[in-house]
Amino acid sequence: MTIRIGNAPCSWGVEFADDPRNPTWQTVLKQCAEAGYKGIELGPVGFMPEDPSVLGEALAENDLELIGGVVFRPFHDLAQWDNVMDGAVRTCKALKAHGAEHLVLIDSISERRAPTAGRVGEAEQMDASEWAGYRDRIATIARMGAEEFGLTVGMHAHAAGFIDFEPELERLLGEVDENILKICFDTGHHSYAGFDPVAFMQRHIGRISYMHFKDIAPAVKADVIANRTGFYDACGQGIFCNLGDGDVDFPAVRQILVDAGFEGWCTVEQDCDPMLDPDPVGDARKNREYLESIGFS
Repeated sequence: MTIRIGNAPCSWGVEFADDPRNPTWQTVLKQCAEAGYKGIELGPVGFMPEDPSVLGEALAENDLELIGGVVFRPFHDLAQWDNVMDGAVRTCKALKAHGAEHLVLIDSISERRAPTAGRVGEAEQMDASEWAGYRDRIATIARMGAEEFGLTVGMHAHAAGFIDFEPELERLLGEVDENILKICFDTGHHSYAGFDPVAFMQRHIGRISYMHFKDIAPAVKADVIANRTGFYDACGQGIFCNLGDGDVDFPAVRQILVDAGFEGWCTVEQDCDPMLDPDPVGDARKNREYLESIGFS
């Protein structure tokens, strides 16, 4: 069994390709390699060069493999379908060009859900018709990624979107063919939502194709939920702490993966606010060292 540990541009504060606060893509690749990683995600499409020869050369120079990419777009908004499709097609093409495996789908933050991130009992729900359209849009992109591009597609629950809480993710999984849609399981977002990531993994490990390793500072989580703090403000308050410093039981996460014979990449994601002078390369190194200390290679 081989589990490999990668990282992602969001650990450098890169959430949107056109954010002027972003470090350069060259810096992210260089520092990811300096922190001891051999794999990295694409980040938001348009952040890394879309010319395969340019990115391919840079990946090789830094001895990095492209793991996958995320479509973080408003699946919940029918009026934004062209935007969703644009992000999905461009991401699929980039992943295919570099031999990456994982296409991750995330419903981006909705103003209707942002105030109730982490508050399952208060969150607005879609009606039956809206849910059906939403589900079908996700399934359309999943089918395209799996059947047209040969990628492994995983749904990723995310705070403040319409797939945030465990029941919503499980409902979607029950309505979309598992041959085209699996799970990219994010330990931190599951905890943020108020659910037990270890218990979810125990029930669904057979459908988990890819992992995002993220930890949650419990005191910050309690504060931002009580104060209805927005997702990005919560990031600025440090809700995503270094691995091993929060409430996710990573030794138990590792044991479930080992017992299931999981193989492939698990990617560290430590979303941060670039305006708070973070130390991305230092945190990336600490996270890798922590994972090695509990048995990940």
